[in-house]
Amino acid sequence: MTMVVLVGYATEHGSTWGVAMRIRDRLQQRGVVADIRSMSEVQDLGRYDAAVLGSAVHDGKWLPPARQFADRNAAVLRERPVWMFSVSTLGDEESMFLPQVARRLRALRKETPEIAGFRAAIAPREHRNFAGAIARSDWPASGRAVFRAMGGRYGDFRNWAGIEAWADRIAAQLLPAAVAQDLSRLRLGR
Repeated sequence: MTMVVLVGYATEHGSTWGVAMRIRDRLQQRGVVADIRSMSEVQDLGRYDAAVLGSAVHDGKWLPPARQFADRNAAVLRERPVWMFSVSTLGDEESMFLPQVARRLRALRKETPEIAGFRAAIAPREHRNFAGAIARSDWPASGRAVFRAMGGRYGDFRNWAGIEAWADRIAAQLLPAAVAQDLSRLRLGR
């Protein structure tokens, strides 16, 4: 028996899917069995022993399918190890903005009520913010004007090394738990 991890995602333009794929691939490289699924497709968490969940952030919130999934499955997720990530214009280390703007935005950033609610309901081990990829066509004209006025730049700002390092830390926490789980199952004769 092996621990199986859900890498669940919600994406609109594919950037978050790319982050989720990299996390899944890195977990598998480290010996963790990981299954990637859109959160809108997951009906039953029974086969998963842990989860890494991420969503694109629009208007300061996770996408509706991700919020609905987290709300609907909060009780089950609370019983498992869970990590969460958000993908937007401003990551914890990287950003679509010039460095001086990014520093100011990080200094002003507070945890959103939504993420605070997830912490209370699910108790994730960690929540990380990653910058994503953005094309000019991904935003409406008014959003583009504000983005550019703030010094925003279009392109792919995903920090692959940072994402892989985070996945490595998750794998390091999961592998001892998987070994303990397997030993427990052997003792119980399952």
